[in-house]
Amino acid sequence: MRFVVRVAVNAFALWIVTLLPALQVRLIPFAPGEWLQVLLTLLLVGLIFAIVNSVVGTIVKIIAIPLYILTLGLISLIINGFLLWLTGVITENWDWGLRTGEFWLTVVAALLIGIINAVLGGILRPRRDDRARN
Repeated sequence: MRFVVRVAVNAFALWIVTLLPALQVRLIPFAPGEWLQVLLTLLLVGLIFAIVNSVVGTIVKIIAIPLYILTLGLISLIINGFLLWLTGVITENWDWGLRTGEFWLTVVAALLIGIINAVLGGILRPRRDDRARN
């Protein structure tokens, strides 16, 4: 259930970021681009982004532990931008998906996605006492 919530929150955060034209992050839906196709594209890109964060992100973050210590955690901005860029590269093989622009604007987009994920994840994530009752 938590993974489904994470994918939905990722899709919403990606949608918010794609509305900001200054960030050069574009979403290319299936043709002809109706709202259902945009929603499905957002969910698929959110799923790919969640998988990239879970698998590749974990490996990169473990390897970069010395850099986290050295930079007091600021390297996480670069790593999150890299993971968003990697999601764009993965979906670039199809005619739909995420297209990113300049790397530093991608880092800003990843920062906004992280903030939205933290806020909405905290609101929508089931509480520990709720899980104990079920």
